[in-house]
Amino acid sequence: MHLRPSLLALLPATLSFSVRAAVNEPCLGASGVAGVCVDAAACTRAGGTSIVGACPKDPDNIRCCTKPACSNGSAGNCRWTSDCAGSSVTGQCPGPSAMQCCNSAATGFGGYAKPTLGKYGCLDVAIQGSDTVLARWPGRVKTVYCIRENCSCETSDHCCGGAIDFMCSDDGGDATLSGIEIAEWVMNNAASQNVKYIIFGQRIWESYEAVASWSKWRGMEDRGDITANHWDHVHVSYNY
Repeated sequence: MHLRPSLLALLPATLSFSVRAAVNEPCLGASGVAGVCVDAAACTRAGGTSIVGACPKDPDNIRCCTKPACSNGSAGNCRWTSDCAGSSVTGQCPGPSAMQCCNSAATGFGGYAKPTLGKYGCLDVAIQGSDTVLARWPGRVKTVYCIRENCSCETSDHCCGGAIDFMCSDDGGDATLSGIEIAEWVMNNAASQNVKYIIFGQRIWESYEAVASWSKWRGMEDRGDITANHWDHVHVSYNY
């Protein structure tokens, strides 16, 4: 998997943004069911159910759409293909092609070989943070990135080797909900890992904020795609 550096994690959202929903990107529906942010009418036409408020500051017509049962009458359900432990079928679910009917009841998160971190230029605090997460979540992270060369530390903590991207989907640009558990665990252990802030799924948590579930984290602006909106990886910046 090769990612363009420009699509890796950027600065935290410390200022107010006009946050809009990222259409065709993930969300959590009622009871934490996997969903997709789509037009409410399109959701209904696809046989789904939508709720308000689950897509960051969604426009009036954009809702989090879920479909726990597929159109073909199978025992499957609609979820992101990166989170399906079995085979999946297209044309049964609302949203983009990556939202498919999965025939497995298992989450399908992970199953990856342990990744190796390129440590050149990476600060000790980030290396230790990476090692800690990989030890706690074996098989759940496919690739890890740290340093971004030829850029200013004022632009990103990656430029100084003070941040880690934990890629937790099948490939760059593939959406997953796997990062929610990882991001919340890092938050709950932020002090011991010297964490500055965490980003996942167009939401951010900073270490001065109260501990809260991921859905309560501050929303971020729509940066235009799955990777830039951190739906395929958890970004963790460390104090250095």
